[in-house]
Amino acid sequence: MRERTIEHPIKCSGIGLHSGKKVSLSFFPLPTGSGVVWSVKGEEGSRRMELSPHLVVDTTLCTTIGAGGACVGTVEHVMAAVRGMEIDNLLIEVDGPEVPIMDGSAASFVHLFNQAGIVKQLRPKKVYVLTREVRLEEKDKKIVARPDDEFRVNLSIDFPHPMVGRQHISYRACPDRFVQDLARARTFGFLTDVKALQGMGKALGGSLENALVFDQSGVINSDGFRYPDEPVRHKLLDLIGDLGLMPHQVVGRFDVHCSGHALNTAFAKCLYENMEEYLHLVDLQEIHRKRSVRAGPVPEMRVSPA
Repeated sequence: MRERTIEHPIKCSGIGLHSGKKVSLSFFPLPTGSGVVWSVKGEEGSRRMELSPHLVVDTTLCTTIGAGGACVGTVEHVMAAVRGMEIDNLLIEVDGPEVPIMDGSAASFVHLFNQAGIVKQLRPKKVYVLTREVRLEEKDKKIVARPDDEFRVNLSIDFPHPMVGRQHISYRACPDRFVQDLARARTFGFLTDVKALQGMGKALGGSLENALVFDQSGVINSDGFRYPDEPVRHKLLDLIGDLGLMPHQVVGRFDVHCSGHALNTAFAKCLYENMEEYLHLVDLQEIHRKRSVRAGPVPEMRVSPA
């Protein structure tokens, strides 16, 4: 229930999924109240950006943020790891046009944070609590959020492929659950789409090392699935990362169907722009106190002497 940061700086490097260029990424601890800050190298030097959904400049194939001539793509997997591991204060420095894709999931970033050590700070953790229902729909896609005292998600997807089809997952926020149930779920795509994108000069860094790829009949990765329903788990990972662009974590119950980066970030912008109408910023301790009051006192156990 207190803010958290990493204990020591740590860095990594890898290939950008869409640019195919080598990129370095570094993480540094920040003091309480700093929030998560991105530092991105642009033509005029490094640009610092404090979290806001208004940083989003593109949602084609990934989530790209930018300001002042500097931008960086594929931020959703890092932000998912930050929120999933409940890190509140962190400086993220990147020296290229996008975050390295690593293995296509958030697992590498979780490993880095654990290597750096995650430490509690003195300030109580603050979260946004939903105060009323919020709904955003676009054709067959939707996000509906309602008040709750935890972050919970029911998410479904529907793809016309025999190995995907309709999948559903329910999730309740907890670092251990994030690591076990979501962190290793890879970004996925279809072979025909990958070839088309590469022909257009995109997805140049994509390979079977960093994506789950389907042909007409099945998965072509030699190691197969990491989870039986890996696609829907990755879509949930993306949702957590995209909503993670809010300055604080949003607490509520989410029902989501077939959302992508565009709808996820549009929803975050809606919350951010109408904060007084939909959100209340509170200490996490206050939520736990109210939950304890509703649950009532723990009954005392009396043992009679033999």
